[in-house]
Amino acid sequence: MAVNSSSNSLPPTNTLLDVINSLDGVSTEVIDRSKTIFFPGDPAERVYLIRRGAVRLSRVYETGEEITVALLRENSLFGVLSLLTGNRSDRFYHAVAFTRVELVAAPATSVRNAIEQDASVGLLLLQGLSSRVLQTETMIETLTHRDMSSRLASFLLVLCRDFGVPGEKGVTIDLRLSHQAIAEAIGSTRVTITRLLGELKSSSLLAIDRKKITIFDPIALAKRFN
Repeated sequence: MAVNSSSNSLPPTNTLLDVINSLDGVSTEVIDRSKTIFFPGDPAERVYLIRRGAVRLSRVYETGEEITVALLRENSLFGVLSLLTGNRSDRFYHAVAFTRVELVAAPATSVRNAIEQDASVGLLLLQGLSSRVLQTETMIETLTHRDMSSRLASFLLVLCRDFGVPGEKGVTIDLRLSHQAIAEAIGSTRVTITRLLGELKSSSLLAIDRKKITIFDPIALAKRFN
């Protein structure tokens, strides 16, 4: 972890990354894939912004079941519970590096001070939170599919939208995805995901090369499981 400190004066920028980087106590962290960033119940003392990679947020229930609530991409904000309560709080979610990620983290106290000094900072944070809410709603809609084939197709379409790179053959999801990672994200098993992906490949709906999935026609995939 590398830590950089600066004065409380904010630079004349309009990006959330620049604002976070200007705060006292800001740090940059690199987290390997599948490593935990924070657990439910951990003290909520820092706010995070994703510079590179993807982060999975999930809820862990008393039954032991873990449900994905959001898959966050670059420039997404998370870990904001302490800002909402204004007091020392415990984490509500389990945050895991879905890929290798680079994060910028700032103390919650520094973020609150910045909001008090400049209302535009609060607006930027609100915009970031609005994006988080939409991502969570999309993931919840994905997981409402009881049929696992439909759930997988819906999840792949979410990934196409948030991480897709258009190409000649279709849309390639710019993440290296193991079958196990997909299974954990949508509440399935690796064996089931391997079988379902094989069926989608046989139907000429997608291809997989070095753990990167290319959807030939997202519209056709959506219609297949609508």
